[in-house]
Amino acid sequence: MKAFEFTPQGTTGCSVKAWIHDQNGSESVKQRIHPAVIVCPGGGYAHVSDREAEPVARAYFAAGYNTYILTYTVGEGAKDFTPLSQLAATIAEVRANADAWFTAKDKIAVCGFSAGGHLAASLGTLFNEEKFLQAFGREADIRPDAMILGYPVIVADEFAHVGSISKVSGAEVGSEEYAWFSLDKHVDDQTPPTFMWHTAEDKAVPVENSIKMAAALSAAKVPFEYHVVPKGPHGMSTCTKEVGSYSPYNARWMDWSITWLNTLFEFEL
Repeated sequence: MKAFEFTPQGTTGCSVKAWIHDQNGSESVKQRIHPAVIVCPGGGYAHVSDREAEPVARAYFAAGYNTYILTYTVGEGAKDFTPLSQLAATIAEVRANADAWFTAKDKIAVCGFSAGGHLAASLGTLFNEEKFLQAFGREADIRPDAMILGYPVIVADEFAHVGSISKVSGAEVGSEEYAWFSLDKHVDDQTPPTFMWHTAEDKAVPVENSIKMAAALSAAKVPFEYHVVPKGPHGMSTCTKEVGSYSPYNARWMDWSITWLNTLFEFEL
């Protein structure tokens, strides 16, 4: 494994930790070029959760994926499309360095949890929105090829995680600017294929967030896989002892998402 960190071009206040598979002469050409997962941990746009960073990245790395963990701007700095610009710049940087980093530039997924799920889904739904592109300020290939969303913040209605939407929008609850960040309203036929999971008991980010996203994906004829498990609190991450939310039943989502992504990307070790 080759590990390094970088700051995406044109950004400040963020960093990316990269884990790249080592290359050796025994590998076939197919094995040498790896698909990628860019991980966006949650934290309500108030902090960036360690529990949803390296434990997740390690699981995808073990499955053969090059992984990139984005630590993005939070708090007062989360408005004005700042985290989204940082994620867009990250995927642009990965694609620009795809050959050097042995990454398949057309097989890059974004994976996010809670508010990080909102961030990942924002790139998948807003990548061609003029309002965002004006803030991003440059041309680049930023559309992800797939999205993996764990208990994501999606809506800006009565089921919203108000703290997340308030911070990322920088607007008053109920305002037009606040409502604009309801991502189910931006889904169209260009939205990438999506994998989602949620717990029915989630009290912090109600399951209606992912239910409405699934309905929007279905209406737009976007391929998706969606799982709701009956038990478990918000923020379960990998559902392992390492992250303090041990649940073998719920932990199945990781294997499911890897199988789904392998099928979509036509990838096998």
